[in-house]
Amino acid sequence: MDVNAAVAAAAAIAGVLTGVIAMLAFRWSEREQKRPTRTSLHTDPVLPPGVDTVLSVLRSSAVVLDEADAVVKASSAAYALGLVRGGKLAVEPMLQMARDTRRDGEIRQVELDLPRRGTGRGEALAVSARVAPLGSRLVLLLVEDLTEARRIEAVRRDFVANVSHELKTPVGALSLLSEAVMDASDDPEAVERFAGRMQIEATRLTNLVQELIDLSRVQNDDPLEDAEPVRVDELVAEAIDRCRHQAGTKQITIAASILEPDGFPDEDGGGRRAGSADLAVWGNRGQLAAALGNLVENAVNYSPARTRVGIAARSIAAPGGDMIEIAVTDQGIGISDKDKERIFERFYRVDPARSRATGGTGLGLAIVKHVAASHGGEVTVWSAENQGSTFTLRLPEAGAARDRAQQRTAREARTGLDTEAGRSTSPTSSPAPPTSPYETLPAPEVLP
Repeated sequence: MDVNAAVAAAAAIAGVLTGVIAMLAFRWSEREQKRPTRTSLHTDPVLPPGVDTVLSVLRSSAVVLDEADAVVKASSAAYALGLVRGGKLAVEPMLQMARDTRRDGEIRQVELDLPRRGTGRGEALAVSARVAPLGSRLVLLLVEDLTEARRIEAVRRDFVANVSHELKTPVGALSLLSEAVMDASDDPEAVERFAGRMQIEATRLTNLVQELIDLSRVQNDDPLEDAEPVRVDELVAEAIDRCRHQAGTKQITIAASILEPDGFPDEDGGGRRAGSADLAVWGNRGQLAAALGNLVENAVNYSPARTRVGIAARSIAAPGGDMIEIAVTDQGIGISDKDKERIFERFYRVDPARSRATGGTGLGLAIVKHVAASHGGEVTVWSAENQGSTFTLRLPEAGAARDRAQQRTAREARTGLDTEAGRSTSPTSSPAPPTSPYETLPAPEVLP
């Protein structure tokens, strides 16, 4: 009897202990499930409501980091800039800024130069990074690309510096020459010589100011506001008249012709085929005449004496409509490959000494480039050192350009778009081939 009672008591105690242990295990498991784990920090939807939508419309690259420095949300621009790789923020200075902001809640901003991925040329990516707390656990990083703004600012500074330098040269020369005239007032020959030099410097100053005005005008004005059909033969004649004196002084022959679509001259020998008077471009007459005049003037200035400058025009078919090509070929010093990429920059000169001797300002080709682009065309160059150059100006044919303008106006009227938004026209011509489509003149050859 005692044995049975002892066994029953032991069984009761064991059952009680088992129940207590099971209850403790259950409580422990419940507590562990409620505790946040490292995995749950990344998988739970922790972004506040509406933040995802706001980040998607921001122009800046956006990255949201959690308290473990893992990326919770990143925009496509952040990946494109190389800020996020493998789910982590790959820029250490930005990561440190995020940690500091998470610690003290202060908003921080810094500008950084980051290596550009994939170029292999050591180019830097200029960015502005701003870090701010987002709630109690998250940090928001906004990164804006400043590379293009930095480039434009550098161009502006260089332009101002170049303008100041170019203006200072003739102004300083005029000042010195005027003092020389005053000192030589009793020497008529010296006065005449100095006065001639003053006239040359005054002309150079006038030309520089005028080209600065022209460049500003073609950059800011819309040439298609007052567009009209402009006959190509009239543009060529005006360009030749503009350079007739310089060409005569150097005994340079200027030959002009209208080419058939296949690239061969007309058969009547007069430089014009039947109906060539109808060959016209669509745009601002003054700007187009200035652009072609600059090309012909450069050809004359950079050609040796007793050589020839050729002007050829033809109509070609293009996907967006017919284009007019006007090519100016010279027998000058040519352009090296490294200079071809920069000749359309403002104030850039292939041969600075020669440009100053001819009175060049370095703005002529920049004006040509802007005129071509604003008219929906382009300008290209083919050149070989000591063999001459061919500059080709491609512009929309008058009929095709007018049709496109009318279609665009009708489309804007139907859709109610703002007129200014529809004025931007992208070039319709295909990229220029590496060689000139025109027969180049022979290598520098002295004509009898």
